[in-house]
Amino acid sequence: MKTKTNERQWHRLDNAGKLYPSIVSPRVSTVLRLSATLNMDVDPEILQRTLEITLPKFRHFQVRLRKGLFWYYFEEVTTVPKVQKETYYPCMYLDFRKKDILPFRVIYYRKRISFEVSHSLTDGYGAVVFMQSLLLNYLHLTGNLDESTDLDMFSEYTDTEEVYEDAFHKYYNDKVREPRKPSKAYHLPFNLNAKGEYFIITGIVPADDLYKLAKSYNTSVTKFLLAVYFETFLDFLKTTGSETNRRNLPVTMNMPVNLRTLFPSKTLKNFFVSLTPSIDTSLGDYSFDEILKYIEHYFGMRLNTKYIQKFISRNVANEKKWKVRLLPLPIKNLAIPFIYSRFGETNYTSSLSNLGVIKMPEEIRKHVDQMDIYPPPSVGNLIKITMLSYNNKTCISFGSLTPNREIEKLFFRKLRKMNLHVKIETNTKLKPSNEKEGK
Repeated sequence: MKTKTNERQWHRLDNAGKLYPSIVSPRVSTVLRLSATLNMDVDPEILQRTLEITLPKFRHFQVRLRKGLFWYYFEEVTTVPKVQKETYYPCMYLDFRKKDILPFRVIYYRKRISFEVSHSLTDGYGAVVFMQSLLLNYLHLTGNLDESTDLDMFSEYTDTEEVYEDAFHKYYNDKVREPRKPSKAYHLPFNLNAKGEYFIITGIVPADDLYKLAKSYNTSVTKFLLAVYFETFLDFLKTTGSETNRRNLPVTMNMPVNLRTLFPSKTLKNFFVSLTPSIDTSLGDYSFDEILKYIEHYFGMRLNTKYIQKFISRNVANEKKWKVRLLPLPIKNLAIPFIYSRFGETNYTSSLSNLGVIKMPEEIRKHVDQMDIYPPPSVGNLIKITMLSYNNKTCISFGSLTPNREIEKLFFRKLRKMNLHVKIETNTKLKPSNEKEGK
């Protein structure tokens, strides 16, 4: 929703986005990254001009966070941030609660352009839409597009009312019961990195080979990789279980679901819920086939509009409670981090998010060799996976706040044992960020 006041328009944060300004910190940045690697070096001056052209078309993104009496809100601004050369770790602290800092940044390094954005503003889908327009305009300004190229090919996402909607409220049904609350999950017993350090390990796998392998198990790529990830944790527990999981807590995964695949919406605000498949470690060993059967059954029962409606109703109902609505913002800022810790990531062992196959128009695709997505760091889940497929490459990225590499090693070894070629990329040579900067 957009509202006009004093000639400036302001936007309510969506139902999911309302959470993030209250929990953001150097350890919980809420920042995800989407990157595109070109077949040419990036010209920073042209990239800056590109951002100046692109951003005004996404007025929902050209905003600053403001404090209201009861909630934060976004106010439209004319500011265009400066593009930055990458020198620090990805997805680092962005204190967009400060007056002059927008909730995103655009970064370049050699041939790579990265869009880092707080989840308070959008999700992975919204990041892809913005990146598509950014790449289109950049390639136009660098003279790499034909004169016949339609520069308005993404206009349906730039300034229509639907891109501003809070789709959670649109599909809210107050007659639907809330889902059962998950129980506390197993967490890795690893030490934290120093503040400002966030390790990324990306395994690049031929997408067609991965698809064929998943199909040989009669499943999808996402479910197949989730089964491998579950098995990775279960194998880790076989060697450390008595020491690190004395209470036999379940291994539970946080699986974001893009609700645009179930409910018609073009919103560029957040529109996802998380499903939480869980394996009871007290029941003994599980074969890979047993894990996969469980996953198939779990999602078969839940990936439908009726079941997902429970999560939408829960989230919106909590926001609508008068006791919540009337709490002043300073009290919400104290309460929300506690609630997030107690009822959020405490209930997950890790997360796995698949953005799916990224499709680009041929005019863009022939100049973009690779795309990657990195998860937001959070101390509640030391290790997370995000992935996407583009140009016959599936890029599986671990984001880690711990120096321990055991989980990543086990995971990629499993893929190699299944005869998949895995190329590893990592960022361990980067410098830690300056936390005082917050920009």
